[in-house]
Amino acid sequence: MKTQITPKCSKKINIMLVEDHAVVREGIAAIISVQPDMKVIAEAENGLQAVSLAKEHKPDVVILDMFMPKLDGLSTIPKLLEVNPATKILVLTGFAESDRVYQAIRSGALGYMLKDATRSQLIQSLREVASGHASIHPSIAIKVINEFEKKSSESEGLKKSLTKREIETLRYIARGLSNQEIAMALVVHERTVAKYVSSILNKLHVTNRTQAALYAIRVGIAIAPIV
Repeated sequence: MKTQITPKCSKKINIMLVEDHAVVREGIAAIISVQPDMKVIAEAENGLQAVSLAKEHKPDVVILDMFMPKLDGLSTIPKLLEVNPATKILVLTGFAESDRVYQAIRSGALGYMLKDATRSQLIQSLREVASGHASIHPSIAIKVINEFEKKSSESEGLKKSLTKREIETLRYIARGLSNQEIAMALVVHERTVAKYVSSILNKLHVTNRTQAALYAIRVGIAIAPIV
């Protein structure tokens, strides 16, 4: 589901940190500060402050803790997307409960990483999320897939409702390709791919590419050959 993202320094990834523990916030900021393609533009210690700052600074990516005072991470996600729909959200937490991960992704988070991740894993995840790719910590990805399995009993029916082109598009989504890359692979216009993606999300009753990718993995679409 992941692809290697090559840093592009022409435009830095503007990041907002949302974490109630100052020492953790400072540590993450220090890691990001040495990356040539990233910049921390705002920091918040709770969800309410995060929403206000997101509206003002419009960050490309928000690194979001799940447990905070005043407004927790799960409640903050839809509010962040309401004030800035283009923002990509990467949850960074110490908790790996499958139901909470599932809820975060259902709410609109594009990535979910644990705080025991290495520096390189965090930076790679930030680049993936900034590029619109799903990024989930390897140790919890299977838990999320299982949770989606429990939440949906319509898998095969939904799969049958997809057209051949939509299934091909979904396979590429699961492999981490962008709309532009999918358009090149299918030899169609990028606007056509955008229509395929919109139709896929509607038919699968999911809200973002992360959920669609997890669905593709769960029902076996992701590993099937593309012909």
